[in-house]
Amino acid sequence: MKVVTLFNNEAKLIKKAIQNNREAQHVLFEMHAPKMLSVCRYYVKDLQHAEEAMLNGFFKVFSNLKNFKSEGSFEGWIRRIMVRESISYLRQKKEVQFVYEDYQHVEIEDSNSQQYDVAQLQELIDTLPEGYKMVFIMYAVEGYKHAEISKLLNISEGTSKSQLFKARKLLQEKIKALNTKDYGTK
Repeated sequence: MKVVTLFNNEAKLIKKAIQNNREAQHVLFEMHAPKMLSVCRYYVKDLQHAEEAMLNGFFKVFSNLKNFKSEGSFEGWIRRIMVRESISYLRQKKEVQFVYEDYQHVEIEDSNSQQYDVAQLQELIDTLPEGYKMVFIMYAVEGYKHAEISKLLNISEGTSKSQLFKARKLLQEKIKALNTKDYGTK
């Protein structure tokens, strides 16, 4: 793809995109779409549905671009929109369920030192129930705190902690089962 030299930095692109310059919007989309698709894919299992969430997110990005204050990274601003859009998408599909239980902190040890590639880990994460998966990704991957997660998902902090604990425990069980399968040992 040929990028016009007029758009040699992101700040200029953003200013042009705010003025509804379609070429600038297209360049911004092309710059950020691959990463944002992977963000949506963390939450939404099916690639086509993740693409739909991403496109809806970019519609919101360009509709609200005038609200970007350049106080942080533009990519981070887009990322937050994509996370919210993915959550919204799952809520619309009624695929999110949270198990409301009291949180009890228990340390889980990881005695496995085997490394897994991103695709293998994503497959394991995709097998988690949606509530577990969403909280796990928001906390472990996106770096949200439990207070932020509880606000975004409209759940209590205790539920957020409980979902994270259960997600970690289930993932560790799946990894242990995978190791047993791979090596034939326990």
